Amino acid sequence: MADPPGCGRPCATCLLCLYSCQWITAKKEKRKGLRTTKCDCSWFLFLLCVFLFTLVWLYFAIIILNDFHNFNEFIFKQRKLWLDWSLVLLIATAVLITYSAVLLVLALCLQLCGQPLKLHWLHKTLLILTALVVAAAFTGLGIKWAEEWRSARTSLQATGPFLHIGIVGGMTLLAWPLASFIYRTRKTGLKVFLLILYCVVMIVLYLAPLGITSPCIMEENQLPPKPALVGHRGAPMLAPENTLMSLQKAVDCNVQVFETDVMVSADGVPFLMHDEELTRTTNVQDVFPERAALNSTAFNWTDLQQLDAGSWFLERRPFPTVQSLSAGDRYWATKQRIPSLKEVLRATKQSNLSIMFDLRPENHSDYQSFVNATLEVILQSGIPLQQVLWLPDGFREQVKQQAPDIQQVYGRKRLQDEKEPLLHVNLPYQDMSSEEIRQYHRDNISVNLYVVNQPWLFSVLWCSGVSSVTTNACQVLKEMKRPIWLLPSSTYLMIWVVVDCASFLIILWAFFLLKKCSQRRRPAESETDVLLTKINSLMQE
Repeated sequence: MADPPGCGRPCATCLLCLYSCQWITAKKEKRKGLRTTKCDCSWFLFLLCVFLFTLVWLYFAIIILNDFHNFNEFIFKQRKLWLDWSLVLLIATAVLITYSAVLLVLALCLQLCGQPLKLHWLHKTLLILTALVVAAAFTGLGIKWAEEWRSARTSLQATGPFLHIGIVGGMTLLAWPLASFIYRTRKTGLKVFLLILYCVVMIVLYLAPLGITSPCIMEENQLPPKPALVGHRGAPMLAPENTLMSLQKAVDCNVQVFETDVMVSADGVPFLMHDEELTRTTNVQDVFPERAALNSTAFNWTDLQQLDAGSWFLERRPFPTVQSLSAGDRYWATKQRIPSLKEVLRATKQSNLSIMFDLRPENHSDYQSFVNATLEVILQSGIPLQQVLWLPDGFREQVKQQAPDIQQVYGRKRLQDEKEPLLHVNLPYQDMSSEEIRQYHRDNISVNLYVVNQPWLFSVLWCSGVSSVTTNACQVLKEMKRPIWLLPSSTYLMIWVVVDCASFLIILWAFFLLKKCSQRRRPAESETDVLLTKINSLMQE
């Protein structure tokens, strides 16, 4: 088979070498009679599927980066090993997607050059391993982190218009190798099947925007106010979580609410701590090694005050931002201790900051005494009760009776037969659709969603009209003056029409150009066939 114009013999030889792991020159290839078999076509389809499979995983990997700190905490609780696993995830995913993409490009170039698709067994093995690794990743995601599947709905609202453009572009480029194959093959049935399949896919893609909805497709004057920021355990990217330093950094980020977690010591002192054990955020293993595995509530306040609650932040670097801390902030972090709720209420009162908290652990046998101790500290602190947002469900009615001015925040959606109207809800961002957020807003219900760290996610929720978001990245979100993108519907319609028309014209051009190339090859191939027939006849005589 002659090389098409523009595909030189050295180029074709190099492509064969990389794809087949064999140095086969064009002449040797013809001598051996290598042709693309049905098995080779099957491996090409498998390669295409693996690439698309890995591409989808890359998309999910980028989405779950918003919540990956939770995964790091989960691994630490299980293995007592701290590592930024998001870096491992991104590196592994980049290697897999790059490998499958390079192989796919080689295969498409070979097809354009009219060369056989003889995939080497080593590539076949690695492709199977790639598919198994990605399948295992998706399975693990579904078993251990199922809520991330619901994040896809929100992410598609942010990326849908751009994914559509990217997919249309990719399918448009695919027209070149497809046209080359169709003009080269002599199987009419296969030609018709591939053409019909390709046309159906392109028609669906051209009309896909009819089903794409995004809250950020709106006019500029319809954009809701920017959501208020709630500091998740303060500003944990800038300071050790649940410390006075973290609270001050949150104030510097202009957050309106300090979100935290409260526990009660063995001698009845409420203090700030998220984990049931002290091992992740203190040096308890050094100070009390024999008691390190005990619940945080098993320690009295005197013991808790001996612990360093800041040095771990510099040693483990839970976020990349730790590296950019100033020398003063590093020194400040090493001086942090576990703060009592009384100290935190005094600081929030001085900063005119609201405080929202959970009371842990909910299943403790003395939980009612925890509620009583916490409520007593709040009432004695002198903080305006309107600045206190109460999250715990246990003994909520008792709290309402003793302190009716405390704002009650519910970790659930409203019910059909709600006895009292909800005024504040606090939910994972995966649990609320844009339509529900808008409906709650119309009904004057304040909606806070957690944990929102990535600008793309904050942009979608901003366009949806959410009241506030809980974030680890207050220093990033406070700098956002508007959503990452905001398109009027008329502008999006124009982009849609232009992309579809450009794609259609490029596809027509690809088929027309390759048809011309195919017609030029045929006379040369016919002359070669006649010459070979004459030579064969002379040799037989």
